[in-house]
Amino acid sequence: MPDTALSTTPPVARRVRLLVLLGAAAALLVLLGPLVLDRFALNVLTRAMIFAILAITVDILWGFTGILTFGQAAFFGVGAYATAMVLTHVGDSPAMIALGLVLSILLPVILGGAIGWLTFYYGSSAFYATVISLVVPIVVTQVIYSGGTWTGSSSGLVGYFGLNLGLEGFFRLAGIALVAVAVAALVFVRSDAGRVLTAIRNNEARCAYLGIDTQKIKIALTAVLGGVAGLAGFLYANASGVVAPENAGFVFGTELVVWTALGGRGTILGPVLGTIGIGYLSAQLSGDLPFLWQLVIGTLFVVMIIFMPNGLAALVTGLGSQRQKAAPAPALERVGRTHALASGDAPLLEVEKLEKSYGSQKVLEDVTLTVRPGELVSLVGPNGAGKTTLMRCLSDGKVASGGVVRLHGHSIAGMVPNQIVGCGIGRKFQVASVFESLTVAECLRMARTVIDTPSFTKASETLSLPQPAIEILRLTGLDHHLSGQVSLLSHGQKQSLELAMVLALEPELILLDEPTAGLTKAERTMIGEVLQKLTTELGLAAILVEHDLDFVRDISSRIVVLHQGRLVLDGTVDEVVNDDLVKKIYSGGGHG
Repeated sequence: MPDTALSTTPPVARRVRLLVLLGAAAALLVLLGPLVLDRFALNVLTRAMIFAILAITVDILWGFTGILTFGQAAFFGVGAYATAMVLTHVGDSPAMIALGLVLSILLPVILGGAIGWLTFYYGSSAFYATVISLVVPIVVTQVIYSGGTWTGSSSGLVGYFGLNLGLEGFFRLAGIALVAVAVAALVFVRSDAGRVLTAIRNNEARCAYLGIDTQKIKIALTAVLGGVAGLAGFLYANASGVVAPENAGFVFGTELVVWTALGGRGTILGPVLGTIGIGYLSAQLSGDLPFLWQLVIGTLFVVMIIFMPNGLAALVTGLGSQRQKAAPAPALERVGRTHALASGDAPLLEVEKLEKSYGSQKVLEDVTLTVRPGELVSLVGPNGAGKTTLMRCLSDGKVASGGVVRLHGHSIAGMVPNQIVGCGIGRKFQVASVFESLTVAECLRMARTVIDTPSFTKASETLSLPQPAIEILRLTGLDHHLSGQVSLLSHGQKQSLELAMVLALEPELILLDEPTAGLTKAERTMIGEVLQKLTTELGLAAILVEHDLDFVRDISSRIVVLHQGRLVLDGTVDEVVNDDLVKKIYSGGGHG
């Protein structure tokens, strides 16, 4: 089919060029800095710029991904000690300095991957991740204390020789490294891949049901940012000529979080400003007010939290919120299937004797069901019948207490939602599950993440969607709000957006939990027509949970009735609607 372009957008490369120009200007200031700064300022700012690199890693984890971490100090300490130990015990030749650089990056990457694997398992909470990040610096510090002469124990390592650059040279090196990391971070977080981090922070469950492996992403992110922190440790070990246990400690990790918060998390530039500003101010005050400077810094922190909750970035750069001004709408492009799926008698979904219990209470019992391609099966029953629980069991292989669920003849037992999505299932929730801080286009692009690999350096100028998703957008008017913030949409629009996101996955089976809730009668009719077209013309299978018997009567191939966790009837529309037992259930139990 031909492409369909509803609007255009200026080249995204323009924003990348702007960032590069700003980075070049910042690098020029760094190069010229030693000409106007005294030795005290050069020394303090060198250390502050190295710490600012660390703050950027904290911001990507906390501000963009939603992982509050105190553990970046541990990776920094490992990198610093790896460098210092090589230079102290092995040698300080150029080859050994290069070895120190490699180890300072490689060891934190390995440690970060291991910690990520232990932390971000399926079902783990953000609170658990934060607790682990508190423990890691303590463990690393204890290892340093027990290292004897190799680590210098509580005294650290001092007196080794590394890069011979002098104070001005280290200032320039630290500044250029900071500019490079900041520009790279800004390009990344504004790219399509960077938006995935924001989506994880907003709604990790929805990400999983779009097929995105959030655990793998968080593990990889922890490892990569551990390596960046280790690089900062390498710079610090060479510039300072001394490393100490506190460089890897919990207190330093907490300071990084404070500097990030003061600067304005979720902005990249804010944490840089916060770290450099607080670092320089602390150095000045510690000399002028040796007994009061910490009180002054603490008071400043409280004042800023109260009066400037978005940090320094809101004052200096106007980046008080994590969202930029609405960008022009992307061009909408039609992709995906242009023909019907294969149909036949072979079941797409088989459910045998499915059970779900919470303790001694059985929510589902002995549910057996078969769904074939092209069928639209409506699931009805009173409140508490177990309809939504059944949908969970079909989309998460770890939920059921007993029985078997097969897709294409293969059991889904033990599979997590993103793996099941990869098998061809898409799920719409009862309450619209979208990404509130993203735009409509960005939400839809998230749904294509596992199909169209997102770029790490740019934001796409087009939005590629299959025809059914485009039809939903057009029929509901969302095609005119692609650049609009999702948080500003009405309830009905969010329901339609979520349905479009599910269809963007190009699934073979769609699970729809009340997709018309909150929609007008015209919108409900439209959704019904789209669902019929998906099943009859494109060969998709659908399981629909719906309250309105009149609505399901018009569109369903079959109707399945659940009551008290049991499947009590599975038949044609007329058989179910006219059945005396169904009438009794609904008159006694109410609609559900």
